[in-house]
Amino acid sequence: QVQLVESGGGLVQAGGSLRLSCAASRRTFANFVMAWFRQAPGKEREFVAAIRWSNERTYYGDSVSGRFTISRDNAKNTVYLQMNSLKPEDTAVYSCAAGALAGDSSIYYPRLYGYWGQGTQVTVSS
Repeated sequence: QVQLVESGGGLVQAGGSLRLSCAASRRTFANFVMAWFRQAPGKEREFVAAIRWSNERTYYGDSVSGRFTISRDNAKNTVYLQMNSLKPEDTAVYSCAAGALAGDSSIYYPRLYGYWGQGTQVTVSS
């Protein structure tokens, strides 16, 4: 069992920055991936970013590429999402996910992740 604890959400003005954190109680040891998804009211869950633990390869959704950066701290079993140049359309509940995913194509599908955090609200005002 992997427990995920998120922090760092809040209210910011457009153009501002936030850093989200997700701490895992433990890692899986084969193809371990940690990711961020987000969901706004009335919309589908959207892939934001992911990182493959073994080689630190990163993946980004088109809507956040160039503005968000995902990184990890191996010693702390923690993944971070640095969010810059925030826009009102970034407003959503952001959820951390973890799983054992072998292929690049599987990264984008939330149903393939086995563990989820509780979610943290990010609100960007105009």
